[in-house]
Amino acid sequence: MTDTHSPIDVIELTQDLMRCPSVTPQDAGALDVLQRALESIGFVCHRLTFSEDGTPDVDNLYARYGTASPNFCFAGHTDVVPVGDEAAWSVDPFGSVIKDGIIWGRGASDMKAAVACFAAASDRFIAQSGGFGGSISLLITGDEEGPSINGTRKVLEWMAENGEEIDHCLVGEPTNPSEMGEMVKIGRRGSFTGALSVTGVQGHVAYPHLADNPVPHLTAMVNALDELKLDDGNEQFQASNLEFTTIDVGNPATNVIPKTATAVFNVRFNTHYTLDSLEDRMRQCLDEVSSARGTTYEMHCVKNSEPFLTQESAFSALVVEAIAERIGKPPELSTTGGTSDARYIKNYCPVVEFGLVGQTMHKVDERANVSDIEALADIYTDILARYFQSFS
Repeated sequence: MTDTHSPIDVIELTQDLMRCPSVTPQDAGALDVLQRALESIGFVCHRLTFSEDGTPDVDNLYARYGTASPNFCFAGHTDVVPVGDEAAWSVDPFGSVIKDGIIWGRGASDMKAAVACFAAASDRFIAQSGGFGGSISLLITGDEEGPSINGTRKVLEWMAENGEEIDHCLVGEPTNPSEMGEMVKIGRRGSFTGALSVTGVQGHVAYPHLADNPVPHLTAMVNALDELKLDDGNEQFQASNLEFTTIDVGNPATNVIPKTATAVFNVRFNTHYTLDSLEDRMRQCLDEVSSARGTTYEMHCVKNSEPFLTQESAFSALVVEAIAERIGKPPELSTTGGTSDARYIKNYCPVVEFGLVGQTMHKVDERANVSDIEALADIYTDILARYFQSFS
């Protein structure tokens, strides 16, 4: 850090990041803003662009302060979801307006403010510590809200190839249901997507004996899956649930029996299953229905992620203690909610998640309390201090 360095203002950095319309996979300058802030502290930054056939290029950032172990990593993303109906917003979605102590705009909750909080926390801790044993790093992707193909997973692979080991990781996703300090995520359910298709024989509705209508067959399969009780959950995880997201025939005619009917479903599942055993369970159910109805089906599976759990440890305990000291009560350790890039990081080191309140994430008029952002920066600073006191 140079003598001319100006401390990072967490609210200003949040606003600068939010004013970049970085809808996945566009970066729109967000990582440039973050890189400048980190380099002013003394971080060494690596910009990593990855692509894959049929997917857009994605810009990512890995930044590190120090070279020694342990390496404490913060993981997050600067990409955001689309604004949706812009006319429904009460503010400019990328204006980052502050009104009545609230910052409004896309990325306020999920999760540009959290990224700014950790940058500011790193700045404060480095200045206050007078030197510490270890390293601080940030793994920031532009592909978390999209297909997650050219983001965190590939950055982690690059890190492994280049000898960049991380010892523990904190992910800054919005984890609190309604108020700051409520919840730390120590695991996530897995995600499995099935695309179900039934093919019959097209024909005239007046001559059904000359056709084979796939719609009743598909409906029976949908009902069977919908009524399937997967499990009751366990001590760490809520019950697995299967939800249909679309059912399609694509038939504009009212006098034609269609040839094909399709349905797509997603299962969020706990540690009672693996991706493979869950697929077996789905196919067992579908086989029973198709056999009884004398038909066949096809199911294309997208095995998104396995469930995982980070066991309670000194690391999770210090995160809880830092939150409790600032908020006044300990947070709940939870595995609820959707997936995050923690599902990739858990293969490399223990990982927990803590960020802002998530009530408005992905919604029109996304927003966050300025006081919550300031509190999160304080908590992150405390976590860094406790971590290097405990693990260095």
